[in-house]
Amino acid sequence: IPRNDLESEIRNPKSEIPLTIFLLSLFLGIVLLQMIPLPSGIIKIISPKTYELRNQLTVSTPIADTAARISTHESRPTAHDSRLTTSEIRKPKSQIGNPQSELRISKSEIPNPPSQIRNPKSEIRNPQSLITTLSFFPLATKVEFLKWLALAGLFVFLLHWRLSDNGYRITHHLIIAIFLVGVFESLYGIFEFFSGHRHVLNLDWSSQMSSVTGTFANRNCFAGYLLMVIPLSIGFLFSRETHRYGRLRDWRHRLSSLDGKTLLIGFGLILMILALLLSASRGGIMSLLISFSFILLLFRDPTRGEKFSRAPAVIFGLAVLWAAWIGLDAVISRFFSAPEAFAAGRWTRWVGTLGILKDFPLLGSGLGTFTEVYSMYRTMHIVGLDIQAENDFLQLASEVGLVGTVPLLILFLFLFFKAASGIRSLSHGQPQRYIGIGGLVGILALMFHSIVQKNLQLPANAFLYTVMWAMVLRIAIDPGLKRIAGREAPED
Repeated sequence: IPRNDLESEIRNPKSEIPLTIFLLSLFLGIVLLQMIPLPSGIIKIISPKTYELRNQLTVSTPIADTAARISTHESRPTAHDSRLTTSEIRKPKSQIGNPQSELRISKSEIPNPPSQIRNPKSEIRNPQSLITTLSFFPLATKVEFLKWLALAGLFVFLLHWRLSDNGYRITHHLIIAIFLVGVFESLYGIFEFFSGHRHVLNLDWSSQMSSVTGTFANRNCFAGYLLMVIPLSIGFLFSRETHRYGRLRDWRHRLSSLDGKTLLIGFGLILMILALLLSASRGGIMSLLISFSFILLLFRDPTRGEKFSRAPAVIFGLAVLWAAWIGLDAVISRFFSAPEAFAAGRWTRWVGTLGILKDFPLLGSGLGTFTEVYSMYRTMHIVGLDIQAENDFLQLASEVGLVGTVPLLILFLFLFFKAASGIRSLSHGQPQRYIGIGGLVGILALMFHSIVQKNLQLPANAFLYTVMWAMVLRIAIDPGLKRIAGREAPED
């Protein structure tokens, strides 16, 4: 391919996905609608539960109750009051002894408390005239909206980034940066836990740290981050060795031909798997096993008659042996307590979250309002507040409703099949094939883990998730990048 044609193909890649931009814009528009003040009559139509709760909260305020009681009392004249005369009004002057000028009150000077109190009462009891929002906490919805807007902008930018002719090397260096961050997180977490220092950066976490967490305050979020880095790093390792596999058929020759950089990458992988196991995150470990099942099947070479790829199995086995030598008693005990913890915690939260979705089916209670709304549906006693539903998908559905969830579901399925079909078209000899498979498996691993945890709500995990999606799609649908990858060997 002439160089000019290749550059033009890269600068104008066939990665334009109007449906992606449309679905993201639709979701952001729905969230924006939750923050816009609307008449109560419209809210009553599109979200009856929001209207009902707004009405109850407005009527049952202490000021409103006091005004209603005063209005009711003053607006009921008694028989004695109806027979009062002007002389009876002036009668107390002999008892009080005040000047007559102070006691003479004309009818025009007498205030009309019923009319003065009925007005606020009528305003309180007629919420049709009120202007309010679908979101119960518009400020929280605004914050979450800005987060989603930033991530959507980053995704679109990376997807349509006009790479130069060294586009593969840019992807290559980005993967190295992600790999090094994962190794640092693992080393830092292992050192902090086993040294007894037990700090999360500058915070003393000794009373709450019972496993390896890296720089994350929660071990499950730490496990979610590594679930994306580990498969991508395995794909990067295979992409470096692709050009050698064609020449070296025997595993002994492959092992002897490994250079220092490849061995360091392999050691970093073992270290990250070890850190994830020592995090004692049950959902993280289960998701890791699922991701390795995909890797063993998808990284095999059918031309050699392989039923599964041996190299990932060896790496995983070494990490498990290392973890067993350190001790896995705490991890194993957590798995035995899983049924009780699930019934007492996650299942109860899921039932309450489903209750929110049932009451706010179309447009939800407002993005980012789970903490405020869930208090009305909580059925168990806890210390503090419930800030998450232990399920990203249920929580998102309760906050944005079915109207907001459907565009994201369609977008995920569309991008997944787009990426899978593009990666499938790559041959086994192309390094980008393994990077694409590793990135896609990492995305799926995080999705599995998000069924029982919060991951996408954490900025670090959401950022890496967005970058990996853009990277995988560029590999799958950018023909110029594929051809460059076929010509370049990742030697650096």
